Amino acid sequence: MIQRILTRNKKTYIRYNKFRKQIFSELSPKESEMVLYFLPWLLSINHPRCPGYIPDLKHSFRVFNIDNEKEIRKREEIFKRIFSINIKGSLLKHAARHYIIEGLYTIGSIGTVSQTSGSDCDIWVCFDKKQFDETAFYQLNQKINLIKDWMDMNQKMPIFFFISDINDIKTNNFGNVDSESCGSTQKNILKEEFYRTCILICGKIPLWWLCYDENVEIDYNEALSAIEEEKYGEYDIIDLGNLQKVESNEYFGAALWQFHKSLTRPLKSIIKMVLLKMLLYAPEERLICHQFRKQVLTSKDHNLFLDPIVFTIMTIFNYYKDNRENTLSFLKECFYLRCEIKSYDRRKILKIKLAEDLFKQYPISRERKNKLKNFNQWNFYSQIELGNRLFRLLLEIYREIAGVPTRADSEADKRDLLILERKISAYYLEKKYKIPVIKKPTGILNLSTLTLTLDENIWHVFASNDKANALISNKDLIGNITFIVWNNLFAANRIQMNPNPSSVTIQEIINLGTKMKDFFGIYDTLEIQYSTYLKPKIITKLLVVVSFEKSPWNKNINDFAIVYLNSWGELFQQRFKSRHKLAAFLRNYCNDNILTSYYVQRNCTAYEKIIERTKKIILPSIVN
Repeated sequence: MIQRILTRNKKTYIRYNKFRKQIFSELSPKESEMVLYFLPWLLSINHPRCPGYIPDLKHSFRVFNIDNEKEIRKREEIFKRIFSINIKGSLLKHAARHYIIEGLYTIGSIGTVSQTSGSDCDIWVCFDKKQFDETAFYQLNQKINLIKDWMDMNQKMPIFFFISDINDIKTNNFGNVDSESCGSTQKNILKEEFYRTCILICGKIPLWWLCYDENVEIDYNEALSAIEEEKYGEYDIIDLGNLQKVESNEYFGAALWQFHKSLTRPLKSIIKMVLLKMLLYAPEERLICHQFRKQVLTSKDHNLFLDPIVFTIMTIFNYYKDNRENTLSFLKECFYLRCEIKSYDRRKILKIKLAEDLFKQYPISRERKNKLKNFNQWNFYSQIELGNRLFRLLLEIYREIAGVPTRADSEADKRDLLILERKISAYYLEKKYKIPVIKKPTGILNLSTLTLTLDENIWHVFASNDKANALISNKDLIGNITFIVWNNLFAANRIQMNPNPSSVTIQEIINLGTKMKDFFGIYDTLEIQYSTYLKPKIITKLLVVVSFEKSPWNKNINDFAIVYLNSWGELFQQRFKSRHKLAAFLRNYCNDNILTSYYVQRNCTAYEKIIERTKKIILPSIVN
């Protein structure tokens, strides 16, 4: 009986997987061809004209079941023409010995309503490490890296490969944290997302997906025994481990990870953070992936399945429906923005249909929809206010999750949690002299010009000509310039200054801003190795600005402004009115490995002398 159920569910899963591929193809015609068909073909051949060629390949690789993939077979002649290969017949030659890639799977937003023009594609390349020797494992990595390099140059969508041993997946061993992987901070939670959102590109179907029946309780281990029986005859099913529940101690690490991801993708992270909170406070309920699997496998319409993200969002909206209407209203708008829904785009029929079904149940007024569609035209302050609202809700949920007692299972878990905690604090925590980071809802802000104004000894920065709200106000002009540069708002042709009695010119402001940007970069592009957060923070870069606001003929050579960056990615700006106080600061906080630069107005009459005098103050203090 179990075998009959598995076979029936397999047919439904194949139809559902085809539906997901159809969404992907509709949203990204070029990229979907590359990922769904070209990638498995490239992994299964080794031709000198094709990306991924390895001259000394020990044995060929082969994605399981690629011979039966009709969509790949019918495209092979096109693939060969791309690289001017004139060989007749298929390059997918059988070999006496080859290494099997068990399956290729996407995870995340690809092929869902939340896929947008800015989405990346995470791909799990699953193999059985027990069947690979050291050379084969090295060459598999080499081949994938070569293919990725070619794809990076030939398509817009970023693709990230995660080479995963199926035995590690079974035991939820996903490594340590890095720039793209959540490592040990999420285990069952990552597997829950994988089962709920994955597309099978090519290879074996996860057994977990088939273990459901409305009338019979299916035991995973019994199902595993059933497919291993020789008489069953189904070989395209893979055991990636069961998933029954998520322990409460996982939620804190997952919340930390999402808080970390919110630094660059807040609209995406807020939905995941809300989901974590909902699951944490409802541990007895079945996981979302279980509920979603049930809906897919019992669906009566095999032409239009549920979308995993829409199903997840509906579950979240239903959770907030009765107790927090204001939060629900905000989340609806966040999801609408996140998905970049444009009802007039007839090229995305499936996406629009699936999204419309959701917003029929949880409506947004037509007026508000129109405003959300024109988000890129909102004024700068309205965009920033949305970012601040996102941050406040993220912080509120994070604190609720952090308040639940948790434990780290291993030293690796503790290490990863510490890294994420310190990275987050470096971004969010306010400190004296620290340059704050703007909470951006998206990567692009609607800002045309910045206007600097001096009013009663206070320097203000206004966005465009809006004089009602200052972006930042400071007695110290250098602090304002640092803020503009660090938050990537600085551009020489977008800075203007109202007439004022100071001696500072707009050209000097531009010169200093350019110097800062060249020296420190901007927060968005700062790259810090994760291991750095395990070490005490130290100052790594120091810019010394001497008497910036004074006229070139009336310099105060004991007026020092310093801007410094530490190893955790925090930027600070301080002022010193004497050489002795500056020297004391340097002795206490700097070392001889620090990268130092200087700025004095170029038209200063004593430019060279001031630079040399400042170096004599700085260098001995750092060395000592």
